[in-house]
Amino acid sequence: MTTQSAHKVPIIASITNPEQVEAAVRSSVKRVNLVAGNILRLGELIGSLRAHGKQVYVHLEMVNGLGRDRYAVEYLAHTFGIDGIVSTKSNAIAAARQVGIKSIQRIFAIDTTAVETAIKMVGQSQPDEVELMPGLMPRVIRELKDVVRQPLIAGGLIRSEEEIRTALDSGADYVSIGDQRFWR
Repeated sequence: MTTQSAHKVPIIASITNPEQVEAAVRSSVKRVNLVAGNILRLGELIGSLRAHGKQVYVHLEMVNGLGRDRYAVEYLAHTFGIDGIVSTKSNAIAAARQVGIKSIQRIFAIDTTAVETAIKMVGQSQPDEVELMPGLMPRVIRELKDVVRQPLIAGGLIRSEEEIRTALDSGADYVSIGDQRFWR
């Protein structure tokens, strides 16, 4: 994958450290998952990203100081005008729908039972997108893509262009990655 073809790859910048915001702002990515920070810096971080035309999704469980309930979702939507949330919690997914923002339900494929439970959870909560963690499982990506209707994001432990391509070739619609080299 050359630098030119990388622009066509559907990459989501996964900001795991607030210091990465500047790199995300300078990058060509359109979407950002904010997976770090704290409630005191949210305005600054989101404001910078939004000022540069980035779509911002906030991970409820990873930003310090945020609750994991519908009030946290309402607060983020109304106070900061975020585009969506990332969460493992079905109640947060429902709250996002109620306030009119998008949702990504993050699921972890640690074994067959976890995947089966996740499929049921996605069917009940109906998120806008599903993020599979870790994203290095081509067979699981294919199987999950056959079952869920939502766009599928592969994320976690992806470290190379080959792994990005494998995830996409296996059926992932997007790749969420924290390595800034792939945000261009």
